Amino acid sequence: MAKHDYYDVLGISRNASDNELKKAYRKLAMKYHPDRNQKESDKKNAEEKFKEAKEAYEVLSDPKKRDTYDKFGHAGIEAGMGSGTGGSRGFNFSDVFGEMGDVFGDIFGGRSGQQSQRAQRGADLRYTLEIDLESAIHGTSVEIRIPRLTTCKSCGGSGARKGSQPITCKTCEGQGKVRIQQGFFTIEQTCPDCHGSGHTIKDPCPVCRGQGQVQETKTLSVKIPAGVDEGNRIRLTGEGEAGSQSAPAGDLYIQIHIKPHSLFKREGNHLYCDVPISFTLAILGGEIEIPTLTGVVKLHIPPETQSGKILRLRGKGVPGRPGVTGDLLCRVFVETPINLNKQQKELAKALDKELYNGNHYPKARHWFASVKQFFTKQN
Repeated sequence: MAKHDYYDVLGISRNASDNELKKAYRKLAMKYHPDRNQKESDKKNAEEKFKEAKEAYEVLSDPKKRDTYDKFGHAGIEAGMGSGTGGSRGFNFSDVFGEMGDVFGDIFGGRSGQQSQRAQRGADLRYTLEIDLESAIHGTSVEIRIPRLTTCKSCGGSGARKGSQPITCKTCEGQGKVRIQQGFFTIEQTCPDCHGSGHTIKDPCPVCRGQGQVQETKTLSVKIPAGVDEGNRIRLTGEGEAGSQSAPAGDLYIQIHIKPHSLFKREGNHLYCDVPISFTLAILGGEIEIPTLTGVVKLHIPPETQSGKILRLRGKGVPGRPGVTGDLLCRVFVETPINLNKQQKELAKALDKELYNGNHYPKARHWFASVKQFFTKQN
């Protein structure tokens, strides 16, 4: 069965807390435990869901494994654990169910034990790619290096030394599972000798040590289409991990992360930027040159412009569907002069006195009038 994103399996966000993680797993474990789904039509699906949730919790509840998974996806976990994933090594049901963990572990542990290693599609991988805003808007091509499991070339994936073949497991007679009696319960669990593969290897391949797969790092050229946004995913079919027993390989998902830009902020197809202007330009108006994604343009500043006013340049944002391009919205703010000398300060005082005597600060006059009225009511 193809592996899904662990966060999606548990239905949680990527920044979920340990408590949220535990709560989500407890809910799924109780819902899908095979012994709570006895109908034949439901049993197989419930068992797979239970194993999948358990594997996801085992990785995400371990801080180191979670960090590795967030960076490299399933490939990082495979590299750290060797062949096979999602087993019950180091896992304790009491982490989730408290004292009930011993009961689940003793009675039901066989059902949720090590995953069958019969032929199955390779795991999907996820890679977070960080690009700048210009590359996201115009498109680009980048090379990435992906660690992943691939089919061993020496043995062709069989796990046996070249010239030899695996033999049928004598314990399970090729079934991959065995049944054991525990009191009133008959439990079916993964064969302890072949680990679910149905065969054993007497003469293992020296390259892959009998696993049929080896770790490698592959360099891929990825084409980023124009207009991608934060969180978009690009799928590369067949570039995930190799499947076992000649099964198809998984896919590689490229997760896009856009670096913060020094000038622009993007919201959909619109761009936003802050533009400082002088006190004089704000009063008299004029034009200034500002950068856009397609070159420098002139921005008209109307006379008596107030700080915070947004001026729109249509069609200077991000290209969307054919014939539709977003806008560039410039938020202007008046920059207060600094490092004034004595003469400049005297001129500023004279100008302020001249302007304040007239009706040049209507908002300030209204505000002070409101303040005066407020204190009058208080008294």
